[in-house]
Amino acid sequence: MLARVGRLVVDALLPPLCLSCHAVVAEPGTLCPACWSQLVFLAPPHCAVCGQPFEFDAGADALCGDCIALPPRFGRARAVFRYDDASRGLILRFKHGDRLEGAPAFARWMARAGAELLAGADLLVPVPLHRWRLLARRYNQAAVLALALGRLSGVPAAPDLLIRRRRTRPQGHLGREGRERNVAGAFTVKGGVRLEGRRVVLVDDVLTSGATVGECARVLLGAGAGHVDVLTLGRVVRTS
Repeated sequence: MLARVGRLVVDALLPPLCLSCHAVVAEPGTLCPACWSQLVFLAPPHCAVCGQPFEFDAGADALCGDCIALPPRFGRARAVFRYDDASRGLILRFKHGDRLEGAPAFARWMARAGAELLAGADLLVPVPLHRWRLLARRYNQAAVLALALGRLSGVPAAPDLLIRRRRTRPQGHLGREGRERNVAGAFTVKGGVRLEGRRVVLVDDVLTSGATVGECARVLLGAGAGHVDVLTLGRVVRTS
């Protein structure tokens, strides 16, 4: 009873706001109906490996052309929604704007989108920031997601297992090959840890070309991981 009364008092003084547009909502850490309806949530049919959506159902094991031509280092990648104009602000506010109150909701969405990955996972590992970028930003959004997802799913999170040992250039203006060269050799496993066949789920905010998570997967597999999957909040959907 005291908790409910306290919640009413707090909501009266500081009403919960939509994570995207700041409209008043019923529950903290949620979206208003208008913003919710604009998000494009991802679901089958999609590529069995990278999760790229398909227009038509080609079967549960169907692969996209990119994964056929150049299989990624990770096993499977899944994401909650499409990274586009509707979701960009939501992610950027979480990533750069200290809007961390969305983490519990994001973790719930990721748990649903990545249920098949989490079912057999031994460890959640966030994609790391370089120490200077972490100092400037004060938190790693991928680690925040991994810790929230770990509390919800029961899969242990290891926020400092991977280390970004050199600072990389921003990837936004680079093509696929440029992104791969940019992150090559940028990551290492902390203290020579051996993963002894463990199934790892890499966690990040957005999947773009897959270069960063591919390099992280290579390092984790080199440290003895038996399998590496990828789970993100958003993903860039290829249009051609």
